[in-house]
Amino acid sequence: MNRRSDNDPFEGLLLVDKPAGPTSHDIVDAIRRHFRFRKVGHGGTLDPMATGLLVILLGRGTKLSNYVIGSDKTYEGTMRLGITTNTDDADGEETGRADCAGVTRAQVEAEMKKLTGDLMQTPPMVSAVKVKGVPLYKLARKGQEVEREPRLIHVYEFTLKQFASPEADFILRCTKGTYVRTLCADIGRALGCGAHLNRLRRTQSGRLTVERAIALDKLLKLELPQLEEFVIPVHQVVLEGLHP
Repeated sequence: MNRRSDNDPFEGLLLVDKPAGPTSHDIVDAIRRHFRFRKVGHGGTLDPMATGLLVILLGRGTKLSNYVIGSDKTYEGTMRLGITTNTDDADGEETGRADCAGVTRAQVEAEMKKLTGDLMQTPPMVSAVKVKGVPLYKLARKGQEVEREPRLIHVYEFTLKQFASPEADFILRCTKGTYVRTLCADIGRALGCGAHLNRLRRTQSGRLTVERAIALDKLLKLELPQLEEFVIPVHQVVLEGLHP
C-alpha cells in the first residue's frame, strides 16, 4: 500500500530506538518492507554496534534529510582502555594489548579536554565516506588503505562520567560527521596503552531525543494504522523547530 497525499499522516519523521546489530540501512529496508512504503531514508548513520536514536524519514520527510543529518548529536558511550582493534570499536579484530593499570581518571579527563573545540579529524578506513565514489569500508575489506582528507568537526562536550579501569563511561556532544571511535583511539594512543569504543548510544539529534523513539522490535509488530501516532508530520517538524 502506497499512501501519498497532501494530508498523508505517514510522511514525516519516525524516531526509532536502534538495537545493536543491524545497520542503519537494514532498518530502513525493514520498515520499507513491513509497511510497504516506497520512500524511506534515515537522518544519519549509526554503526551496527551502536544503539539509540535513528531518525527515519518517510515520504516527503526525506526532504528534511539535510536538516536532520546536519544537526548536532549527543552520545553516551564506553571506552575500553588497553585493547586496540582494526576498526577502533568492539566490532573489529583485536590488534594489540597493553597495560593500562597505571592510567588515572585525571589523565583520561585531560585527554578528553584536549579533544574539545574545533578539530581536524581523518575519517577511518572502515566508514561510509566515499573516495572516488567508493565507500572506504569496501576498500578496507580488500585490505586497501587510501589517503583521506581530514575534516573539520567540533566537540562541544566530552565528559568522563565514570572511570573503573579499563572502562571509561562518557558523554559526547558534537557536530555531524564526528567519529566517536576515532576519538577513543586517539585517547588510547595519547595514553600509551591503546583504546577502542566498546559501547555507543545516540541520545539526541538536534532537538529530537531518544525518549520519543520506539524500539525497533515493537515498531515492526505494528499495523499501518497504529503507526500514525509515532510519525512526526513534516509541518510539525517545521512549526516546532525540531530541525537544527
